[in-house]
Amino acid sequence: MPTIHLTTFVAAPADRVFDLARSIDLHRKSMADTNEEAIAGTTTGLIGLNETVTWKAKHLMKTRVFKSRITAMDRPLSFTDEMVDGDFKSLRHEHHFKRIDNGTLLIDLFHFETPYGSLGRLVNRLFLTNYMKKLLEIRNQMIKEYAESEKWKFILDK
Repeated sequence: MPTIHLTTFVAAPADRVFDLARSIDLHRKSMADTNEEAIAGTTTGLIGLNETVTWKAKHLMKTRVFKSRITAMDRPLSFTDEMVDGDFKSLRHEHHFKRIDNGTLLIDLFHFETPYGSLGRLVNRLFLTNYMKKLLEIRNQMIKEYAESEKWKFILDK
């Protein structure tokens, strides 16, 4: 099972970074290139423990629907979302927030498994792992941009 491990430094308090990472609205903005939209469950605002969101987006030349649930949350240190329904065999995304003197380390552990046995593992190695890593990097850069400026107020002060 591939695991993507990303660490992003954000010069902002952990509480702010934590809430921006849970924002459906900010996630949608970060995935604008894929026309991602929340179509069921929690569709705006901050997603919470045991809540679900269903996303619809165009990835890899196909419109896909993906439903996830927040299965663990320890504010502002971590939360985990897991796939309920979608194209993966399994998917678990752990979000960790480590307070440091000058900000927060945003740490993603993204575990996924594709169907199709050997063919799926080959696709992971050749393409899918890098594709998913790039999406996470785009998302984290958007969180960083908003958290380090006054833009966070437009997302969290609603």
